[in-house]
Amino acid sequence: MSEQLTLSAETRERAGKGASRAMRREGRVPAVVYGNKEEPLAIHIEEKALIKMMSNGHFMNSVVMIDVGGTTARTLPKDVQFHPVTDRPLHVDFLRISEHSRVTVAVPIRFVGEEESRGLKRGGVLNAVRHELELVCDAAEIPDEIEISLAGLDIGDSLHISAVTLPEGVTSAITDRDFTIATIVPSSGMTGEAADAEIPADAVPATDATRGDEEEDHPAQQA
Repeated sequence: MSEQLTLSAETRERAGKGASRAMRREGRVPAVVYGNKEEPLAIHIEEKALIKMMSNGHFMNSVVMIDVGGTTARTLPKDVQFHPVTDRPLHVDFLRISEHSRVTVAVPIRFVGEEESRGLKRGGVLNAVRHELELVCDAAEIPDEIEISLAGLDIGDSLHISAVTLPEGVTSAITDRDFTIATIVPSSGMTGEAADAEIPADAVPATDATRGDEEEDHPAQQA
């Protein structure tokens, strides 16, 4: 389960690009806390503290307690804007949530069991169609990652969401189709008829066009 984090913040008295630039020169990052039927709250946070927090790899699916002068708000990070050249954080959006809200989060996938995949042993290659899953879960029980086994998969096999065992109380945000997560495909070293014989027509690796169909779903941010 993702850990609960805490960020100290101060309210922003001034808005606008000029005020935001001045804050960034002082090592602060403008941010906003919104949602949960409350008025948006304009704040700024310490850049160093934010970067350190983001470095844990689970920032976007962690509950972050925003502490403003002793008053805390339970939030979920929803967006971080970065400078296109320096990659410094420019602005952060935080969504207010209650302790046991049902929230939609993007959770990273970790593939395991490569040594038990016949297809990979035979020289096949893992084609990961997705690297994270959009999941709906309790805000207090957000998983750090979803472990998915490749055991038993051969060249030409596809792994779908229906084959994944999710933690208790966690469901896929996409419910209208049994979408593909990964396939085992022939390597570039397998040529011509040998490669064609290994992979059925319905297991062709996702292209940009077909992947776009998979990514059309934009679930609600909060259930």
